[in-house]
Amino acid sequence: MKRPARFAAFRSGSSEAMSLDAFLDHVYTYHGQERLCRDEIHRAAVTAELPADQLAIVDGLPEGEYAQDEAAEALRQVPDLLSPGDGQA
Repeated sequence: MKRPARFAAFRSGSSEAMSLDAFLDHVYTYHGQERLCRDEIHRAAVTAELPADQLAIVDGLPEGEYAQDEAAEALRQVPDLLSPGDGQA
């Protein structure tokens, strides 16, 4: 089965992983919508073949609809949610 070409630019031999901000910019531009639900963002991340560490962050995105800036902020907060605390009681 052939993969969609919408993320081909990000997979075309570049050794650098795309940043999550660049990924979100591409997703929101492609969909042409102001708000996307978590499932649409996650499907796009899988289709884009994001690296496992970035996909884990997208997996941690809470359910809901997000504007692009809201999604970016929520994704920046996910690592703290996945590894809460630093030994403080």
